[in-house]
Amino acid sequence: MRRVRVGLVVPSSNVTVEHEMPQLLRRHPSATFSFHSSRMRMAKVSPEQLAAMNAQRERCVIELGDSDPDVLLYACLVALMSAGPGEHDRIESLVAEQLAAGGSRTLVRSSAGALVEGLRALGARRIALVTPYLEPLARTVVAYLEHEGFEVPAWRALEVEDNRAVSRIPGEQVMAAARTLPLNDVDALVISACVQMPSLDLVEPAEAEFGLPVLSAATAGAFSVLRAVGLPPSLPHAGRLLRPGTEAPAA
Repeated sequence: MRRVRVGLVVPSSNVTVEHEMPQLLRRHPSATFSFHSSRMRMAKVSPEQLAAMNAQRERCVIELGDSDPDVLLYACLVALMSAGPGEHDRIESLVAEQLAAGGSRTLVRSSAGALVEGLRALGARRIALVTPYLEPLARTVVAYLEHEGFEVPAWRALEVEDNRAVSRIPGEQVMAAARTLPLNDVDALVISACVQMPSLDLVEPAEAEFGLPVLSAATAGAFSVLRAVGLPPSLPHAGRLLRPGTEAPAA
């Protein structure tokens, strides 16, 4: 049984990713996982606090580097997408360079990049989104994904600025928002475009109800982490993206 150490860079107010990522990855049949986090201060999901949070990245990477993880996930999707198009590529490269300078061979992924990777793996072009953000930030996420080549004809912003409150958004509220979207002409639904908004109990019920692939920042993150370390990205009860046989282009 292979052992994999996963480093997580998370906002200080995030309590969901450290629950959902272990819950997902511990379903893998051929590996065991441990999780090691470093936190960046952030309480409100605003451009100012996101920028201040991103400025703490290098300290977090140094701390996690000491634990020598096999893979590091920068686990705040909107923090990178709010910084402008292509930011996930830039930050993943900078973090990898920082770790390599310290002698680490840790692989680096981000929630923002993982969502793009997961959507491409599904062959999705037209997508729908549910986000917890205030509308201006939600529009930034939409524009970021459009820059990556996707069309986003349908999306909803739940208008929650307090990141602690995002973790308490009821699943039925998320599903109700998804039901207002015109889904007949999209290839996939992102039921939670945020690692802080709970999603695991929603993905498969949403696939059954809406009849299309459903993923979240959490399931996309698990998919990307597994591919990074060379493990089959296959987990039970996690939606079509993580079912056996999902074809994905090289990262």
